[in-house]
Amino acid sequence: MLSVIRRARKSLGQMLVGLGAVVLSACVPAAGPGTPPPTGGGAVQVALLIPSGSGQSQDEIFGSNLENAARLAMADLSGVKVDLRVYRTGGSPAKASALAKQAVDEGAQILLGPFYSEEANAAGVAVASTGVNVLAFSNNAAIAGGNVFVLGQTFDVTARRLAGYAVRNGKSNVLIVHDRNVAGEVGKAAIERGVAAAGGKVVGVTSYEFSQNGIVQAASGIVGTARSSGATALFLTADTAGALPLLSQLLLDNGLDRSTTQLIGLTRWDIPPATLSLPGVQGGWFAMPDPGLTAQFRARYQSAYGSQPAPVAALAYDGIAAIGALAGRVRGGAPISKTDLTQSAGFAGVSGIFRFLPDGTNQRGLAVAQIRGNQVVVVDPAPRSFAGAGF
Repeated sequence: MLSVIRRARKSLGQMLVGLGAVVLSACVPAAGPGTPPPTGGGAVQVALLIPSGSGQSQDEIFGSNLENAARLAMADLSGVKVDLRVYRTGGSPAKASALAKQAVDEGAQILLGPFYSEEANAAGVAVASTGVNVLAFSNNAAIAGGNVFVLGQTFDVTARRLAGYAVRNGKSNVLIVHDRNVAGEVGKAAIERGVAAAGGKVVGVTSYEFSQNGIVQAASGIVGTARSSGATALFLTADTAGALPLLSQLLLDNGLDRSTTQLIGLTRWDIPPATLSLPGVQGGWFAMPDPGLTAQFRARYQSAYGSQPAPVAALAYDGIAAIGALAGRVRGGAPISKTDLTQSAGFAGVSGIFRFLPDGTNQRGLAVAQIRGNQVVVVDPAPRSFAGAGF
């Protein structure tokens, strides 16, 4: 599993007949066609804050991916000019704060990034008095609010999508099973909120020490609790890099009745692909961005840059798409306002539809997938608007 520090810091990390159609829809609010926004004239100045410069190879990779995806999105905008200025933070909150101030002094109307949560928080504080907003590459809802908006898929977004699908499909009695660490506690709380919003019932909460021995010791008790509580679903916070492979197998070995008790995952169960062959995850549900759009974006990025993008790259594309959709409303170099960012129609990007909420978090259109025969099968497609099921 990602460590607590990585979960707190890193951004995690795609409708029609071709990418061109997706790009066209990304330039207007996702609710559908309408009168084009008035042209504000000139270019919208965007400060892109990336983690390059730290000396860490991973930060260099993420930084180049984010910049590449942002430039790809810029090339796809129609009738909109973006003046993109890149600032390399080195992953440092102090440097992110200083560069955020510098970017605003140099005319930035919005900040795209930074990458790490602490950086985003520092950048938001640094420019709060200026009216400039921050679109952070983060899924950490704890930093959202004020002038900071998170672009990443949060636990709450995932939990609500899956809980809604579960309740609609007769799996409304949920036993929450979580890691006994900070990430597990945050995930548990998100699942509780998601189940309540969906009209389901949390029939129990159980946890395990985040260690191999802790999982082994807890497995039989989890199965026993599932039986005694009448749970029709087990909602797990475990991820593929940590507890999930062992936990899912031990639940199976200890006699969990998978014909009556549905496994649901708060994290992606298809990354890495080798996870799909594990016996314990067969039949499990998890949420993911629209796989068709994801494939189109990855193919487009590969064609342009000769390599596959990191998952976070899509967030940079989506950020530029949203900025491009709002560019016509900006006058005289003013910042892109919170009111414009939180318009209810939302935006269409290469991860699907999304919109920002006034509290700085977001909603995203996700597909529900199931693992069947070592393959990912979409059982409920990602919604194409915010009016229907899936929210």
